[in-house]
Amino acid sequence: MDVVVRGSRRYEHQTWPEVRAAVERGAGIVLPLGAIEQHGPHLPLDTDSFLARELVLAGSAGHDVLVAPMVPYGYRSRPLSGGGPSFPGTLSLSGATFVAVVSEVLSGLIAHGFRRLLLYSWHMENQNFAYEAAYLAAAGREGVKSVVMEAPFDSLSDETMKALYGGEFPGWPAEHASIMETSVMLHLRPDLVDMTKAVDDRVEREPPYDVIPPPAEITTRSGVLYRATQASAQKGALAFEEIAARLAQVLDAEFPDLALR
Repeated sequence: MDVVVRGSRRYEHQTWPEVRAAVERGAGIVLPLGAIEQHGPHLPLDTDSFLARELVLAGSAGHDVLVAPMVPYGYRSRPLSGGGPSFPGTLSLSGATFVAVVSEVLSGLIAHGFRRLLLYSWHMENQNFAYEAAYLAAAGREGVKSVVMEAPFDSLSDETMKALYGGEFPGWPAEHASIMETSVMLHLRPDLVDMTKAVDDRVEREPPYDVIPPPAEITTRSGVLYRATQASAQKGALAFEEIAARLAQVLDAEFPDLALR
């Protein structure tokens, strides 16, 4: 299934006169932040990056907003929320490199004249580093407002949570490559989800701290941190629409004049 590309709002699909026109009319711009990280034996490595971009495209629809090219690499994977760096395929940046890349992209957008920016991260480990990048690029710049969504939602509705988990929610860190992410990928990109390889897994020990190097018992052999086999496209549609709507609410709250009436 091909995902519908809303090309008219993707920054990289614009011509330079179209970018100039967007700046002149005061359009906003959203920068999706993702990761290239293992997502179990059934999901592609770019799951976090793909979801960041697609949620931004859906959530900013109906607003005068361009979607900047996604930053595909994120801060290093951690065992209790991403499985850790030992899985083949995971490519991560150090905190300093991630901050430098994102802040320079933002600085470039600001230099072109964009004054209303939003950072949107799906990869949990990007938290705090995304804020630092936004702070370095935007703090003290007259007329510049930067919104940082390091957690794309704080919670889902009771109805959606019940549909996804019943009464057994493991917490968001354990959701890595599990019910919700697998479900949303089945909804958007089923051709790259191999449910014959989906597994249910859980760490033996889940301490409230990290250990370096990570002992085997605080991650899993599969890279799945909870239950992937319970995913479905129907569950994914529920979650996707609700999470995308949250972005729209933030845009309406922080940049109300960007809404297209």
